[in-house]
Amino acid sequence: MARPDFDEIIDRTGTACNKWDDMQAVYGVPPGDGIAMWVADMDFRPPASVQRAVEGMAAHGIYGYPGTNTAYIEAIRWWMATRHGWQVAPEWILTAHGLVNGTALCVDAFTRPGDAVILMTPVYHAFARVTRAAGREVREFPLALRDGEYRMNWPEWEKLLTGNEKMLILCSPHNPGGRVWSVEELREVADFCAAHDLILVSDEIHHDLVMPGARRHTVLAKAAPEATPRLVTLTAATKTFNIAGAHIGNLIVADEGLRKALQGRMMALGISPGLFGLGMIAAAYSPEGAEWVDQLVAYLDGNRRLFDQGVNAIPGLRSMPLESTYLAWVDFSGTGMARAEFTARVEKSARIAANHGTSFGLGGESFLRFNIATPRARVAEAVARLQGAFGDLQ
Repeated sequence: MARPDFDEIIDRTGTACNKWDDMQAVYGVPPGDGIAMWVADMDFRPPASVQRAVEGMAAHGIYGYPGTNTAYIEAIRWWMATRHGWQVAPEWILTAHGLVNGTALCVDAFTRPGDAVILMTPVYHAFARVTRAAGREVREFPLALRDGEYRMNWPEWEKLLTGNEKMLILCSPHNPGGRVWSVEELREVADFCAAHDLILVSDEIHHDLVMPGARRHTVLAKAAPEATPRLVTLTAATKTFNIAGAHIGNLIVADEGLRKALQGRMMALGISPGLFGLGMIAAAYSPEGAEWVDQLVAYLDGNRRLFDQGVNAIPGLRSMPLESTYLAWVDFSGTGMARAEFTARVEKSARIAANHGTSFGLGGESFLRFNIATPRARVAEAVARLQGAFGDLQ
């Protein structure tokens, strides 16, 4: 395959792009000279195999109801086996409209209004959004920040339990902290859920994007097979290959009882996959796609090094070591500034749109999240702007 050009600057404005077209309304950062580093998609084209699949469907010109999805299912099974050493039976795979939808389906199927769902915060903001929208209580269990990285905090979390909790949602690898959980930590999660009779939803959407030299991601289903009777694993190709607009993701459920409960809710809600998503994933989960991902991760690692070196050189700023994802989690607490001040410097002075840490729950108050999955020249420009916006601290 031809080497992908991740350095190409692609103008995404005017394409109904949330990340670029909406940042002025959300952050007051104009797309003309602003840098969009908030929404978690990449500014790169997907592998050529995906583009060929889309072009093939377009050339055919008829977009009717999809039928057999054997190629899609087999592609998922091949990817999980070859990239993660996980043998998945075809009947375990259910298809949702992306993993936010998948999370919402789990909340709907396994809890009732008034039940509580545990989130280890700070964590991906959509978990809390769909949980609250469903009339469930969000129970925030703050992660401990030790030696510059997040750790689970079981002794303190045991004290927070009320008995009303019915589900725990795990983000693995962790977003926004970029942590790859160890096998021991994953087993602790499984043991905690077993001890307190909790459904365990493991969102592993970033599992393909692990930095060189970092701990290898382990699928929770492999780390703790005894969790099977309570475990739903969420995976998707959309983050890996930058095709989030396809709105397609997987709920992989080995337990028949859990699977039937989810299938029942999906049938009641009329959920079925779209034609284009099925074809795109079948093309992405391929040897060509695997080679592309390896090159992508190497490029993201270069962006990570550039961003961290420049940001960590600014007194009072610290970028958390990024083991996975392409989302840098920067702590501004060392500046001594109030949240409004450091946020204004980023948005008004540096003209960068970054996610506010408060949206990720307890523990995110002094942070902003920066998406570094963009051409390196743009990362370098963002670093220079941040150094200028906080130049008085140098």
